[in-house]
Amino acid sequence: MQKILLVALGGAIGSSFRYLLSLFLMFEEHVFIWKTFAVNIIGSLLIGLFIGFFTNNNWSENLSIFLIIGILGGFTTFSSFALDAVNLFKIGELKTALIYILATNILGIISVFIGFYLYKQLFTNII
Repeated sequence: MQKILLVALGGAIGSSFRYLLSLFLMFEEHVFIWKTFAVNIIGSLLIGLFIGFFTNNNWSENLSIFLIIGILGGFTTFSSFALDAVNLFKIGELKTALIYILATNILGIISVFIGFYLYKQLFTNII
């Protein structure tokens, strides 16, 4: 039960961060996909950093669950991404939809690797 509460609290925090970040991202109103895209790439980078941290340190599993599944799970926006893609298809933006889907997935995965690599480079040599 404790782990479920950690995920729920983290998810609420992550969703709030996502909303606040979307308020600060200054993209044109009709270009709705860029806010979701930015959040997913930033979230992927942060997940890579946290995975690097938790892989190389003996921290509590509860903290990992709270940060990665809770906060970053709430922060990233796969359901919004899926809706954005469907909306692009609906309005006939097939090329944009395909580019958006491919770029989000490819750059998201690359961002996780970069985050993990950055963690290793920046923090594993510190005593």
